[in-house]
Amino acid sequence: MVNTLTRKALAARQFAHAPFSKFLVGAAIESINGAVYTGCNIENASYGLTMCAERVAVFKALSEGIRQFRRIVIAADTETLTPPCGACRQILWEFCKDIEVVLVNPAGKSESMRLKDLLPRAFDASYL
Repeated sequence: MVNTLTRKALAARQFAHAPFSKFLVGAAIESINGAVYTGCNIENASYGLTMCAERVAVFKALSEGIRQFRRIVIAADTETLTPPCGACRQILWEFCKDIEVVLVNPAGKSESMRLKDLLPRAFDASYL
């Protein structure tokens, strides 16, 4: 399934709207039942309104009623594989918990890790 997710994340990059940064990112998240939801980054002239690919994919799945996830693949065209930003790590933790995070680039480089390793001592509703 990781190969399928990788292909979908790489394909999602092509739909990115990044006129300012030119930094195209795609993501593909797999639900526990095997359904896949993709996302791409969408920039806005008011930079604070920009949305990352990871959050787009998660929000698409959530809007379809999906609440359990297995893994996410994040694709960017960088030599050094690009991890999710802090905001995306928080969203992933809140909605996906300790899922597998796979980073890829078009050259075929990849790396896999757990979200807890990217966001140690994560804050969530258990602290409220």
